Amino acid sequence: MRPTLDVHVRAHPKRTIISVAGELDIDTCPHLAEAAHALIGAGHCLIVDLSGLTFIDPSGLNLLLALNHRARTAGQSLELAGVPAQAGHVLDLTRTRHLFTSGDGAS
Repeated sequence: MRPTLDVHVRAHPKRTIISVAGELDIDTCPHLAEAAHALIGAGHCLIVDLSGLTFIDPSGLNLLLALNHRARTAGQSLELAGVPAQAGHVLDLTRTRHLFTSGDGAS
């Protein structure tokens, strides 16, 4: 069975929230990448809500790092919200958590 990732975008006046649910891995990264690339450069704060994430692998982490870098280069902020335990563990193990702004901006 192939992993799945549901991506849902909600636009607000000053921020855009991308909610993901499922597994973020080499097979599903293109779904998030497509949604996020279309929004980077729009000037809004971009929030990636990971609360529905059940698994992340190194390619998923690499995508989040690349999106964060691209957003910052465009003068935009990217925030991670609702980071589940497994994803938090990956961020801690790779010592990359500090590279992201985090909070509960997805509400």
